[in-house]
Amino acid sequence: MVRPRTTPSLDELREKIRASGLRVTSPRVAVLQRLSAATSPVTHGELAEALAPQWDRATIYRNLTDLTEAGLLRRTDVGDHVWRFELRADDVRSHEEKRHPHFVCDECGDVQCLPDEIVELHSTRGAPRSLKGREVEIQLKGRCDRCA
Repeated sequence: MVRPRTTPSLDELREKIRASGLRVTSPRVAVLQRLSAATSPVTHGELAEALAPQWDRATIYRNLTDLTEAGLLRRTDVGDHVWRFELRADDVRSHEEKRHPHFVCDECGDVQCLPDEIVELHSTRGAPRSLKGREVEIQLKGRCDRCA
């Protein structure tokens, strides 16, 4: 299930960065702070726009890459060749993480996080083994409430 997020303090964000092995910098804290307030995955462009003019697009992108490689963020492509970023849950890392499904509006492109219960996976004969470990990304497409 997608859990409601509590907004972490600046000290908590700094500690997450430090614990991941990265140096604590203002742009990294700003990126994590913005993503911790987001209710759905955010594109590099959306994040750069939100953090401009204090940080340039290249700085934001480098930090998104660093934070993803350090295991603090998850990067998702919903089929439009645009990476979207979101925080990883505190209690899970890398291959053990259960990814939650997303809903993508095929009209406006809006992406929404969905609760795990909305999709149930069952490993059956002939299905890829990756289904058993939830090593797949689940994306449902249709029209959102605004576009319906």
